[in-house]
Parts: sequence; C-alpha cells; structure tokens
Amino acid sequence: MIVPYDQISEDALKGLIEEFITRDGTDYGFEEVPLSIKVEQVKQLLKRREVVVVFDPAYESVTLLPRRDAELLEQGASS
Repeated sequence: MIVPYDQISEDALKGLIEEFITRDGTDYGFEEVPLSIKVEQVKQLLKRREVVVVFDPAYESVTLLPRRDAELLEQGASS
C-alpha cells in the first residue's frame, strides 16, 4: 500500500531515505556525494512521485521503492 510521504514524521522519513540510499552498499561513482545531498535528491524524487513510501501489512514494514516497482507489487497483491 502506497503511503503519502508527507504523512510520515521528518525523522522517520529521513531514516527511510537513508536506508534506501545505502541499501545496495557502496557507491562506485566517480565522485563521492555526501549523504545529505543524496537525501535531498531522494526527497525531490518523492515530491515528483518517482519514488514512493510503501507499507507492507503482511510484514508490518515500510520502505521506499521506485513508483513502477510499487505499482507492480500492488497489481500482484490484487490478483
């Protein structure tokens, strides 16, 4: 279930964003980008609805996913 990001406390949202950023491990880009910049970039993705907050009632967990992935999950759940 997609949850509006603006209904989550700022601290909880920051934790979700940081987990999303570090989920895949080390960044192998040419330049190291500070975590604070990456957090702001993800906030912009949330505002543009390219990334969404997803609550999974079966596991009682919350995560960030690209909108396309979240929509696919919702379609699979309703089948």
